[in-house]
Amino acid sequence: MQTRTLGTTGPAVSALGLGALGMSGAYGEADRAESIATVHAALEAGVTLIDTGDFYAMGHNELLIAESLRGRDRDSYQLSVKFGVLRGPGPEFGGTDGRPEAVKNFLAYSLTRLGTDHIDIYRPARLDPAVPIEETVGAIKEMIDAGYVRHLGLSEVDAATIRRAHAVHPVSDLQIEYSLISRAVEADILPTLRELGIGLTAYGVLSRGLISGHWSVGHTAGPGDSRGFSPRFSSGNVEHNLALVEALRRVADAKGCTVAQLAIAWVAAQGDDIVPLVGARTRQRLAEALPAMELILTADDLAGIEKAVPPGAARGDRYPSAFMSSLGVGN
Repeated sequence: MQTRTLGTTGPAVSALGLGALGMSGAYGEADRAESIATVHAALEAGVTLIDTGDFYAMGHNELLIAESLRGRDRDSYQLSVKFGVLRGPGPEFGGTDGRPEAVKNFLAYSLTRLGTDHIDIYRPARLDPAVPIEETVGAIKEMIDAGYVRHLGLSEVDAATIRRAHAVHPVSDLQIEYSLISRAVEADILPTLRELGIGLTAYGVLSRGLISGHWSVGHTAGPGDSRGFSPRFSSGNVEHNLALVEALRRVADAKGCTVAQLAIAWVAAQGDDIVPLVGARTRQRLAEALPAMELILTADDLAGIEKAVPPGAARGDRYPSAFMSSLGVGN
């Protein structure tokens, strides 16, 4: 597994990271034993960056990751943790909390659930509109100085917020959705990150499975699967979006790879400062994703991909309308 460095101040991590959200029911029921086996397989393949959030199934995901990592050398992997999203006992979301005292409270719980003495990259999941980003970042800086956190990360914020945060403490990376059908970061975000020497960890590189090559017309989200509320998976939009996938499949077939591998490789090819995160829930999906990092895309390949899936070609927002306002950029 190749490595990439997250910005000029961040850690060296595997060129492909593992996103663990789907292991805690976000896309329907997950198999606990298979999830743990998938984490183990990822580590054995050289994946070192594991991304989670304290609000993923209200701490379930952190406990699962802790179980998966038990007995491993703590220096052999990096934990990226998002915090600040408020949840209720049901499925509802209750906004965000970026107050300094809340930052420290969230961190204390994450350290305990994860069974570790430090978090490698700690980041607010969303911007709290009621709290200046300088105050939230200032609290994380205190935790870095105290040794509980190694690096500051951000998630889903705009260019102005990135600059304000970076002025308080160097930001290692921004985590944000980036895929063939979610390219809003290219206008202002990527140039800002590169000017400041900040890396990008890209989630949603397969758009929650939509452009993986495994979703089909007529397929419906099962119980507990958040894709049932996603505009891009809704009737009328999904048919259009899957037509794009079929165009991409023709490029993948000519390249001798799968659609998923081509989509992951495209994100990785956008710069050595970008680390794609794959949300593999099974060893089978992980095994498909891993060869993408060895796939070399030529100028002709990239042109063919752009022709199959032009910028802005997808239909539907990347999140339900209630969540779009909390994002730093659009689709």
